Amino acid sequence: MSNISGISNASYSDYGSFASGKKINSAADGAAELSIIEKQDTQTRGLNAGANNIQSAKDMLNVSDAALGSISDYLQRIRELAVQASNTATVSDSDRSNMQMEVEQLKQGISDVANYTSFNTKPLLDGSNPAFNIATDSNGNSMTVNGANATLDALGIADFDLTGDFNIDDIDKAIDNVSSQRSDAGTKSNALEYAYNYNTSAALYSTGAKSRLEDLDLAEAISEKKKQETLQEYAFFAQKKKAEEEKQKINVLFG
Repeated sequence: MSNISGISNASYSDYGSFASGKKINSAADGAAELSIIEKQDTQTRGLNAGANNIQSAKDMLNVSDAALGSISDYLQRIRELAVQASNTATVSDSDRSNMQMEVEQLKQGISDVANYTSFNTKPLLDGSNPAFNIATDSNGNSMTVNGANATLDALGIADFDLTGDFNIDDIDKAIDNVSSQRSDAGTKSNALEYAYNYNTSAALYSTGAKSRLEDLDLAEAISEKKKQETLQEYAFFAQKKKAEEEKQKINVLFG
């Protein structure tokens, strides 16, 4: 009866696999395979988490770039006014005062953008966050993204005044400063994009490897199940026949 019992126990395991859709449900089904599956699962989850972090970082950089773009527009207008104010032949002191009023409004616009642009409550352009560490892979390794500083002081134009002595080079330097920060953010965004593509591809391959180890091939499992049932029936009838033969021998001897 031990053979029949062994086949029956295996059948119980098969029913568990059919129910879960997985051929490895516990260490009893394959300790080595289960260990590999758990490692694959850990890696896949880490890669997906890293990809989510990267996407958030890219969104943050997009917000920062859009804000820096608006600051660049403000600076371009200030430069245009500075060029006009430099024309002493036709521009009066009163004209420069009116131009300076617009410059002050533009500077206030720059200040507002620099001080109030944020992502998930974190300021992006006021210099308070010089760097952000982005966990990009399954082990938590990070990529550093530099924070921006586009305040009036950082741009060197806090005291820029068309009614006094001014130098257009100061505005040009501010424009170059903003352009440099946007370029740096663009470079980091491209690097993050490469990391994101790697993570998503690696997670896909890792999931596939896990699936090949863990998931049940239903057609193969059904075929194996039928084979086991056939063997079980054969063993049952073979033992039944043997028992009947033994009974007949006893009847012959003692009948």
